[in-house]
Amino acid sequence: MMAHLSGEISVVCQSRNLDAAAVEIVITVPTFKRPDWLMRTLASLKGQKTSRNFAVIVIENEADGREGAEAAAALIESGELPGMVIVAHDRGNCSAYNAGWTMAFSHFPQFRHIIVIDDDEIATPDWIENMLSAAEKFGADIVGGPQIQMFENPAHNVWATHPVFSPPYEESGPVEALYSSGNLLVSRKVPETLGKPFLDPMFNFIGGGDSDFLSRAKQAGFSLAWCAEAEVHETVPARRIELSWIRARGLRNGVISTLVEKRKRRGEALGRLKVLAKSLALLAASPLRALIRLTSTGSLAIASYPIHVALGRVLSEFGYANEQYRQPEKN
Repeated sequence: MMAHLSGEISVVCQSRNLDAAAVEIVITVPTFKRPDWLMRTLASLKGQKTSRNFAVIVIENEADGREGAEAAAALIESGELPGMVIVAHDRGNCSAYNAGWTMAFSHFPQFRHIIVIDDDEIATPDWIENMLSAAEKFGADIVGGPQIQMFENPAHNVWATHPVFSPPYEESGPVEALYSSGNLLVSRKVPETLGKPFLDPMFNFIGGGDSDFLSRAKQAGFSLAWCAEAEVHETVPARRIELSWIRARGLRNGVISTLVEKRKRRGEALGRLKVLAKSLALLAASPLRALIRLTSTGSLAIASYPIHVALGRVLSEFGYANEQYRQPEKN
């Protein structure tokens, strides 16, 4: 039986005999039309080696078919994996995250951390423990971890060093910036302080709501860290190594960079002009940066990445928005 809590969120099921007050960690798993992949993700969560009390919130973002919700329901409802399955009726990545985090606050009153994993990722057995240990060791409010690429075609492993696939850091420790929520721990006080909407729905189909959230958290004074040991393995379908997809991702990253920076400089004297000046400077410098990368890597695809990012930054000034998530079957 589905319970409608609001126009945006419905509860499909929750674990029987779940002690919600005892839950200290909430793991949110947004999903969209990938039930088989989702079940692999949930199996990796069921296999976690930790004594910490956690619950999972599966967020179905396909309100009509609900394949993911149906696939996960028996596992969750039985309590084999404690938590709940919900439907976020508003489409989009940010709407799904917001629905999951809203339910964390309303259903698990004592939780201390939210950890995010996507439905195309598989957590290593010590993932939760490594994430929490890093937060404690470095005194960090937010911890990111690497998304190790698992290419469907092993011949594509050569793409692992491309900037759209490679992790931003190699070693654990405090960092100045994080960029992705695909493998992320967030202390409760961060969303409590930043308020709703936690992720801006403006980024629903562009992507980058996580980058914007992390940028705002850093501005608000929260500390960030990286945990190299907290790996998740991300499935990369063959279409993502097509040059058209990689080019589109570079352009999209440029758009996101500009939008996030504009928000960061909002209210600052000549803020928009500074953003534009930086974009033009990056565009002017991008051929030289591309040449340096080509010399060191021998890869045209890697070399052209700074050009695509710079172009995306400039094009965004004219209203360009590469909504790669608008057609998820092509993403």
